[in-house]
Amino acid sequence: MTDIFKTIASQSEGQYTEKRSKFLAFAFPVSTVDEIKVILEEYQKKYYDARHVCYAYLLGHERLVFRANDNGEPSGTAGKPILGQINSNELTDILIIVVRYFGGVKLGTSGLIQAYKAAAAEAIAAATIIEKTVDEQVTVTYEYPLMNQVMRVVKEEEPSILSQSFDNDCRMTLAIRASLMPRLRQRLEKIEGVRITE
Repeated sequence: MTDIFKTIASQSEGQYTEKRSKFLAFAFPVSTVDEIKVILEEYQKKYYDARHVCYAYLLGHERLVFRANDNGEPSGTAGKPILGQINSNELTDILIIVVRYFGGVKLGTSGLIQAYKAAAAEAIAAATIIEKTVDEQVTVTYEYPLMNQVMRVVKEEEPSILSQSFDNDCRMTLAIRASLMPRLRQRLEKIEGVRITE
């Protein structure tokens, strides 16, 4: 399993026109279904006069959470081709909305599939694709005199410090790329008196 995934850096837009039908595509970096619901609601209100507001999303580095919605278009002609573009670009943590303004000429099933696919591809092409690492977290508890030993490991292994508190017992929550976590844990466990709590 890889601990790197691809997503987009920021919102992007694309447009495609076919037989006077206009397809406006919007891509968003997202990380939760709740976030997606808010964006969808906003775009459904904003483009209330459009014939269809179709979308697809894919979440998580395992790429298991996804949905494709045709919003009244014939089944499989809108959401699926949008999701297909997300998959063929190996992206995740992304939502793509395609708004269709009907131009008066029916496109047929294959025409619709092609148009939604092309619109989604335009939005992806306009985006900056970035790689992110899958991080894991670990919380360590230790007594104050062990501070220097713990900080030496932190300095050398370079995890992100998410939170820390210094009291009689010190606590620190660290995050590091999944593939580097075993070594970080092993080094911390070697310090006598350090307790690792998930």
